[in-house]
Amino acid sequence: MIAWQRTHGRHHLPWQNTRDPYRVWLSEVMLQQTQVSTVLGYYKRFLARFPDVRALAAAPLDDVLALWSGLGYYSRARLLHRCAQVVVAEHAGAFPATSAGLEQLPGIGRSTAAAIAAFCFGERVAILDGNVKRVLARVLAFDVDLASGAEQKRLWQHATDLLPAAGIERYTQGLMDLGAGVCHVRTPACTACPLRVRCAAAASGEPERYPFKTRRLRRGTREAVWLQLEWRGSIWLVRRDAKGVWGGLWSLPEFASAAEFDAATHGWPGSATVRPSFTHVLTHLDWTLHPVRWVLPEATAEAAVSRIVDAWPSGRWFANDAAPAAGIPAPLRRLLEEG
Repeated sequence: MIAWQRTHGRHHLPWQNTRDPYRVWLSEVMLQQTQVSTVLGYYKRFLARFPDVRALAAAPLDDVLALWSGLGYYSRARLLHRCAQVVVAEHAGAFPATSAGLEQLPGIGRSTAAAIAAFCFGERVAILDGNVKRVLARVLAFDVDLASGAEQKRLWQHATDLLPAAGIERYTQGLMDLGAGVCHVRTPACTACPLRVRCAAAASGEPERYPFKTRRLRRGTREAVWLQLEWRGSIWLVRRDAKGVWGGLWSLPEFASAAEFDAATHGWPGSATVRPSFTHVLTHLDWTLHPVRWVLPEATAEAAVSRIVDAWPSGRWFANDAAPAAGIPAPLRRLLEEG
């Protein structure tokens, strides 16, 4: 594995060839459930704005969410910000040097802690992210249900037993590279794999059967009417709850149905324009959104406008040209940029 990584692995990703735990941590969090090609641009922009953990800890959460917008899974951004604050406040800006210590920080799980500890501090400790889990499950023909916590624990132990005595950084990177570039989910390139001679799944002729997991995510559907409310060159945005889709971001007020929208807007001054509907595809949900732009006349009294927006106490006005740069969902940014 180590020899293969040296010759065939990835060596020029921006978070490689560094022992800076801040950069490795940032990349590990961004790469959770997100492809490398997507992360590259976000990683560069994030470092330009927050070059170290102190800069991130001192930043307003809105700035963090704005840079994260479009990357998805926004709880990662909130925990990233919180973790930076804890590192600065409780560890004088220095990340703990062990996986056990790193696991105590907000948002850092066992595999992420192990990756930081291995890459930055040379700790001999196993990781088990999605790619590595797939590689090991196939090599071992681990055909038990990985939805079970007990079986996950068994695989962790196997991963630990297989650790080399030396070269932990290259070995860890090699497993990641193998899972990302060779041991694909649906079409593993077994002939190019350095582990094929000892891979039980390849020998069985059905490597795609592994890993085995019974709990599958059920996709749902949802519809909502989006209110694009504008007045005097500004747009009204509301802060979404921390939990749920787009948690903590600024977004448009929404209604569960057209009837609910009509009832809420009855008697408002101004005019409404129905914009094209679209479906936003999330990991677990197909969400069809029906945007309606409502422009209040400039002459509308402030008291009347206040009565309208009082329905959303978590909201505030954003200048139309500033809203796309705020911490808003990617589909809303596209909608606003379309005019």
